[in-house]
Amino acid sequence: MTRPAPTSTAPALVAVVVANAALAFGPLFVRLADTGPVAAAFWRMALAVPVLAMIAFATREPAAAAPSRRVWLFVALAGLAFAADLGTWHLGILHTTMANATLLGNSATFLFPLWGFLVTRAWPTRMQGVALLLAAAGAALLMGRSYQLDPKHLAGDLLCIVAGVLYALYFILMSDVRRALAPWPALVLSSLAALLPLLGYALVLGERIVPQHWTPLIALALVCQLLGQGCMIYALGRLSPLVIGLALLIQPVVAATIGWVQFGEALGTPDFVGIAMIAAALVLVRDTRRNAKEPPPANPVPEEMR
Repeated sequence: MTRPAPTSTAPALVAVVVANAALAFGPLFVRLADTGPVAAAFWRMALAVPVLAMIAFATREPAAAAPSRRVWLFVALAGLAFAADLGTWHLGILHTTMANATLLGNSATFLFPLWGFLVTRAWPTRMQGVALLLAAAGAALLMGRSYQLDPKHLAGDLLCIVAGVLYALYFILMSDVRRALAPWPALVLSSLAALLPLLGYALVLGERIVPQHWTPLIALALVCQLLGQGCMIYALGRLSPLVIGLALLIQPVVAATIGWVQFGEALGTPDFVGIAMIAAALVLVRDTRRNAKEPPPANPVPEEMR
């Protein structure tokens, strides 16, 4: 039997905010790394996996059932999708602006909630529709001034759009995996599944694999994979696709702040209005009460499957 859903989603909401704040630092660390962009994605996984495995082992629960073939298949596919996402996005980061990369790379903001509504065969409620419109308008305001439509950025922009679609596919696959596995084992297995594809991708591109300076790569692994993806996979099993999708807009907010502090890209009134609109959208969909039209979160982990 599946356990009842938690009565409060507050821990998951905190987790998804922390996750997106941490993941927003990814483009900065990729640009600071002295390896190729895909090689940086490989090290993000390789350096994080041992720590993730220790956490998964330390937090394991007794009487865990072996994952089914379906779970193994979805883990493998999720790993491949994540490897393709990271490799494509990291390449795009170096061929477009950081603002473009953050905005386009998070196109899963609306793709993942759309999948949630298609699965439940229901239209958004009026409140959810308002939240989606607020989020879209807020994102447009926030990124409108910093987005640069330039032919020299076209290749990078297209790579980031493809990465956003692959990120949505990763979420869809992992939401199924999370029905059977606890967060840490799920993240360990999907990270392992992404390792070899990323290494092969980097070798085919002829990238530099071994760095001279490890600090950016260690930061990428700890901040983005361990903290960012760890919190994201935890939230993925407890929040609806709509909430997860809208929460991805936190990344452009944090990226704009990084640009303000690190690169002197001052925020104006439209930016602050956009941030307020995104926050309002998240408040509108935070309610734990569900109705028949709201896409439910991924099922909590059954006791016998942990």
